[in-house]
Amino acid sequence: MLNRRNIVVALASMPALGAARAAVDRKSKYPELVFAVIPAENASGVVDRFTPFMNYLTKEIGTKVTLRIANDYAAVIEGQRAGNIHIGYYGPASFARALVTGVQAEAFAIDVNHDGSKGYYSVLYVKADAPYKSLADLKGKNLALVDPNSTSGNNMPRFVMNEQHIDPESYFGKVVFAGSHENSVLALAQGTVDICADWWNNENDSNLTRMLSKGMLKNADGSPMKKEDFRILVKSPMIINSPYAYLADMPADLKASVRQAFFDAPVKDKSAFDRLSDGKNQPWQPIANGDYDKIVELIKFVDTLRKKRS
Repeated sequence: MLNRRNIVVALASMPALGAARAAVDRKSKYPELVFAVIPAENASGVVDRFTPFMNYLTKEIGTKVTLRIANDYAAVIEGQRAGNIHIGYYGPASFARALVTGVQAEAFAIDVNHDGSKGYYSVLYVKADAPYKSLADLKGKNLALVDPNSTSGNNMPRFVMNEQHIDPESYFGKVVFAGSHENSVLALAQGTVDICADWWNNENDSNLTRMLSKGMLKNADGSPMKKEDFRILVKSPMIINSPYAYLADMPADLKASVRQAFFDAPVKDKSAFDRLSDGKNQPWQPIANGDYDKIVELIKFVDTLRKKRS
């Protein structure tokens, strides 16, 4: 027999039951979350860098988070378009490409440099002992870019070179896409190319310094190369840092859990957080799609250059 007290208790328990049911539904629809990373470095480097953070996210979110290393930048774009990648770590240009091609993804966190800035640079390296003083000295030589959807490894270098009235495909003897930032620098170090594109934060934090710290760059005699063996020939204007983005149609509570886990990471698992940047980055800050409007303009400009060549 129902009485007033029973009714009150039943009504009070309804929100909790609803939340529990929602949690069960979420678990059935999202038994795991796939986290994909653009190939900024080789696969083993990505695994070593991101695995502790995947373990942290799994614990915090309560859903298994699986790392996927993309074969190229486009794989993250297409994976999110298909709904197979729930969280993507993009480069700025690849995220802009995702937006302009209709991928329903939302940027929620941005990398922050050690000095609090939220940007980096595209640089063109040559060997320090090379005779080249400017791009004018490299006509007919070989250039390594990174990936068509890399900001610092393709889009920004093309923008900068266009300002000097240089079309890479007709100016250089050969233009190759190395596939990753590490491969781009390796091509230069090994003499396959004469100039290469790469990302650079500052003198002590760049893809080059990270490769050197891992002993990846060797001279012909097997001795380790040094930072002084490379020289920046061209440096771009500042580029907004890379975003993390999740699928827009993920449940609001799940997105909130992901965001909270990210912003709590520097305190709750400092070791995993520091591993991502070799301890060089400050905690993430919130970001939104609109913050990448200038990068959208950049890739549209580069697309226009490509259409002119074809």
